Amino acid sequence: MNLLDMIMMRKKEPDKTPEIPVYWVETSDSVSRHFQFQPDGQLSSVIFICKQQMKVLDDARPVYRRVVESFLSKFFPSGYPYSVNEGYLRYTQFRALQHFSSAALSVLSTQSLLFAAGLRPTPAQATAVSWIALLFSSLNFVDEQILKDGMQHVGKLICSNLGARMDSEPKRWRILADVLYDLGTGLEVLSPLCPHLFLEVAGLGNFAKGMAVVAARATRLPIYSSFAKEGNLSDLFAKGEAISTLFNVLGLGVGIHLASTFCSSMQGKAQNCDQHSVLCCGVVVLRPRPLLVAGPLLSIVHVCCVIEEMRATPVNTLNPQRTAMIVADFVKTGKISSPADLRYHEDLLFPGRLIEDAGNVKVGQALHRAVRPSKLRELKEIFSEEKFILSPGNRWTDLVLEQNASGEDALRAWLVAAYALNMKKSSHESTFVTLQDAYEKMNSVFDPFLSELQAKGWYTDRFLDGTGSRFSW
Repeated sequence: MNLLDMIMMRKKEPDKTPEIPVYWVETSDSVSRHFQFQPDGQLSSVIFICKQQMKVLDDARPVYRRVVESFLSKFFPSGYPYSVNEGYLRYTQFRALQHFSSAALSVLSTQSLLFAAGLRPTPAQATAVSWIALLFSSLNFVDEQILKDGMQHVGKLICSNLGARMDSEPKRWRILADVLYDLGTGLEVLSPLCPHLFLEVAGLGNFAKGMAVVAARATRLPIYSSFAKEGNLSDLFAKGEAISTLFNVLGLGVGIHLASTFCSSMQGKAQNCDQHSVLCCGVVVLRPRPLLVAGPLLSIVHVCCVIEEMRATPVNTLNPQRTAMIVADFVKTGKISSPADLRYHEDLLFPGRLIEDAGNVKVGQALHRAVRPSKLRELKEIFSEEKFILSPGNRWTDLVLEQNASGEDALRAWLVAAYALNMKKSSHESTFVTLQDAYEKMNSVFDPFLSELQAKGWYTDRFLDGTGSRFSW
């Protein structure tokens, strides 16, 4: 074979591209695994790398970027901001400030209780006799503390009966919880003004704080659930508690500094018995002016923060107020609002107001009060296939739901009431004819209405009407 033949044979041989080995990397919290396979599919090697033993030699990220990312990983849920719903950042900012002010206020209230109980360690109490007297007063203080804490448990038991209402209006009850907490703390701050009524004032304050604790804990889950976008409720809860702990510690530090400052001031006033003290029932009563200024200021900050938290929370469950707002927007504009759209329009303090564009519907009345027996048969004929009864009146329309009615049933009823009210303004037909026409119109639009509503993120499987009365045939 000559040289020319060898060159021609090489040209006829196809070019073989080298096969690239297949590999991938699997990572967990502390270990990284590097899997590499041969071209024929056989496992070639597995390399384990422990992240805790790795040392970063060079990180090109700016310092501020590294600090921010480290803070986000510890105090915000994984995948933030894509793993949470709109409003989470604003909610977290005001929640942090709320816990900061609450912790500082709790230190001041505790300091006030000690002063009201007569526990004021001064240099004159360094003698043995004074310490014995302080010991007996401390034992009496312990007895009073036991009675005072008992009032807190009574408040918890009373508030536990209101759980269904908290499900319906978690925002309102969360605000009410903080108002009750500040009321109880305020009574404790004012206790040095009437030390002879220490047990009564402190017990009433603990009673209010006990109700506040139950309401705050009961509303925490529905609020966190409104932000969970990817089923990450536990992660949201854990990171929220981490932020709360951080700012509670900071607030305690500030509160201790304020308490020590006020304590020195009040001790000086107690020694001098100057114009800032009065004699009441043989007891020197201090007028802690710094506390009377700092306490209300911290309470105002605390309540304002929780109101802003609730305004930023896009609760996506159906209750009477949110259902009426959804229907009113749909009837007026043909558009459906999302939970984020409605959050700043909710009435957080008085949610039971009637909305005319939604039919002026009032839900929760007992059936025997809402519907006259003479009209019940005709209403049952109109809504024979429904799990609700509508009874139009002069000022509002009563809605009574069946025992197992869902959010979809409530939406259907509200749409009928809204259409019926609009038709009544433009026609002179009887109430039952108007209801029949409105019911037919509702059926024609309900399916696309419900599909878009669910696409917006609303949960329609339940209707949370609190302790409203329902019926069953």
